[in-house]
Amino acid sequence: MKPIKNIYRYGWLYAALTLCIACFDIKAGNAQVLPDLQKKFNAFQKDNLQEKIYVHINKNFYLAGELLWFKVYCTNGADNKLLDISKVAYVELLDNHSAAVMQAKIALVNGTGNGSLVIPFSLNSGNYLLRVYTNRMKNFDAAHFFERQVSVVNPLKSAATIADVQNPHVDVQFFPEGGQLVRGLDSRIACKVTGPGGRGLPATGAVIDQQNDTVARFKTLKFGMGSFIFKPASNQVYRAITKVNGGVIITDLPVISESGYAMQATDGGQGWNISVKNADNTSADEVFLVAHTNHTVEMVQSARLSSGSANFSINKNILADGISYFTLFDSQSRAVCERMVFKRPATRLVVNAAAGEKVYGTRKKASIAISTSARDGKSVPANLSLSVYRADELQEAEPDDIDSYLLLRAGLKGYIESAGYYLENNDAEATEALDNLMLSQGWTQFDWSKVLQGKNEPLKFIPEYTGPIITGHVTNTVNNSAGAGVTAYLTIPGTPAQLYAAKSDSAGQLLFNTRRFYGPKEIIVQTNSQQDSTYHIEIENPYSTQRSNTVIAPFALSDNITNALADNSLNMQVQNIFAADQLKQFKATNTDSTIFYGAPTKSYLLDDYTRFPTMEEVLREYVGSIAVVKHQGKFGIKAFNVDKLLGSPLILLDGAPVFDADKIFKIDPLKVKKLEVVSTNYLYGPALFNGIMNFTTYKGDGTSLQIDPRAVVLDYDGLQLERKFYTPAYDSDVQLNSPKPDFRSALYWNPDVSTPNDGKIDLSFYTGDKTGRYIGVIEGIAPGGETGSARFYFEVKK
Repeated sequence: MKPIKNIYRYGWLYAALTLCIACFDIKAGNAQVLPDLQKKFNAFQKDNLQEKIYVHINKNFYLAGELLWFKVYCTNGADNKLLDISKVAYVELLDNHSAAVMQAKIALVNGTGNGSLVIPFSLNSGNYLLRVYTNRMKNFDAAHFFERQVSVVNPLKSAATIADVQNPHVDVQFFPEGGQLVRGLDSRIACKVTGPGGRGLPATGAVIDQQNDTVARFKTLKFGMGSFIFKPASNQVYRAITKVNGGVIITDLPVISESGYAMQATDGGQGWNISVKNADNTSADEVFLVAHTNHTVEMVQSARLSSGSANFSINKNILADGISYFTLFDSQSRAVCERMVFKRPATRLVVNAAAGEKVYGTRKKASIAISTSARDGKSVPANLSLSVYRADELQEAEPDDIDSYLLLRAGLKGYIESAGYYLENNDAEATEALDNLMLSQGWTQFDWSKVLQGKNEPLKFIPEYTGPIITGHVTNTVNNSAGAGVTAYLTIPGTPAQLYAAKSDSAGQLLFNTRRFYGPKEIIVQTNSQQDSTYHIEIENPYSTQRSNTVIAPFALSDNITNALADNSLNMQVQNIFAADQLKQFKATNTDSTIFYGAPTKSYLLDDYTRFPTMEEVLREYVGSIAVVKHQGKFGIKAFNVDKLLGSPLILLDGAPVFDADKIFKIDPLKVKKLEVVSTNYLYGPALFNGIMNFTTYKGDGTSLQIDPRAVVLDYDGLQLERKFYTPAYDSDVQLNSPKPDFRSALYWNPDVSTPNDGKIDLSFYTGDKTGRYIGVIEGIAPGGETGSARFYFEVKK
């Protein structure tokens, strides 16, 4: 009896030891699995920097003939700070067939850039999709490119009216929480019912089984989304009967798995409670939950299943602002469930902006006071953009801004209706709507198998660190195979001409890293025709061929805007006539005036010497460090450095390589202004030159040379030249009383507003001749990644 008594006496100790051993087993497993998960995820995040793009446009409704002004913000997806990696942003305007009707390349400096698009009269009236991305973003899903709908009306073409638009399409979707339905397990299912352009619709419905019995009912709430609890049975197929727009839509529910996990997340106020269940009722398995935001691991926890269930608790304080992912892994480190949640931002940039007066007269100076601060009231500097335009029946108030985009829309796929609503409202309805939005996004952000295996595939599209990358492909015309290891040369004529060299890889791909390449130019791409005469080069389209699933809303004009449309059309035409010259002014570009080889060894201004009738005499008589040779009737040039023979130099005419020296000797010397000689070996990218001779003509455009017929010569757009926004000044009686009409509807656009450390700046501009209500929209970002926006209004009266 005594031993038994001791057992009971020390039973608590035995139980404690057993629990400790069990916990030790868990911790031992965690010691291997949890750090491994976090290590691999962090390695993936390090090698997969996420860029986000946001674009502020000066308004959202345009007439053909108007200018669309915009500013690009490129940020680090991890913290929303401006990111100075990509130096080029690609801007496209797509029609409802996903065809690009306008394209431009915008220079990015320290993470921002700005530009404009002239809406051509060739466009039809309709809604268009403005999308912007970097070269690096082309490696990933186009759903994460910046996209925004803009409306265009062409007054020279007939526009659709509301009655003309037929729009019967309704989309009904269902999303199981965690990613899957599992037999015998309760799951929350999100329903989403949308109409044209992705806008939500009110709907009610029921889920029926194979016997047509109703097993669940649902209805949509805010923005056409809702959710309901459903427990599927084995060997059943379920359908949803949805009543919407006076009709009925029958939809199959997602496939039901016979085994697996279900996950439910419940907002507990201070934290999230995560319930996990397993259909196999395996009590020995261990599961792991990873919480991550913007590619950064915030928390890793483990739990052992008990009767097929496990629970986690996640404090909201450990989560970063914006979208977080709860990803569940089984004991074999396989991702089995995922849930998205959203944390409203705790820190934001507070932007205050106000006009100096509520009412201004026409042609009067308007002042705007701007201040930027943190939520605690402490002043902070910020990088901002400001638009002021006439608010009439054509201009709709944009519900989204830089906050809602970078924190919410950029992390989700597809159209998000009124994303700003979720940040501006914090009541019960908005919280429920926000949770339904997270539930209706599916999963996953990553291919977890690649993440955990450490598979980081090389990027096909690399970041553009210096300027636009021009790519091409070399083909051997003899056997139509890829031309590997072929050196090609790209010339951009100008003052000075730009020359780039590249060697093709094993697949025949060429890559030219250009610098400060601005404006529409003609480019010349060629190989050394004396060595590689059997190769053909094709230059590739730099714009992405990917398309997202975004559906552009049908375009229609209501009858009550006829007067406003006519008035705006007249304003646009008057401005384009009377301010034509001012609208075509551009800012000076920061281009390099030095040619790629820098200072030459010797420079010859031919007018300083005796003018000879042939180029042979010029080179033989007074150009040192070179020798003219002739073999089998063909001229050649050899370069020397003191008494050392270098070999045949690279010959350039207006910056373009000339591989057949005979062509130089056929040029009229009187057309040549200057000759520069580099009398040393010169390594330039993959090419080694035995010296350089650069002939510059008076025209400087290479027209004196007959281009090799095998060379590729084509028009190519570099970075867009930055246009000046026209805003007249009326600071004298002469200007104030000028009969020249000022019918501007866009009064002011400034993409380069920067508040100093005290967070305050004052701006001013002049009103025009058009009376009415005007709106100012200012958006921007602080050095710490905090974003903010503000609006202000004023009236213009006679």
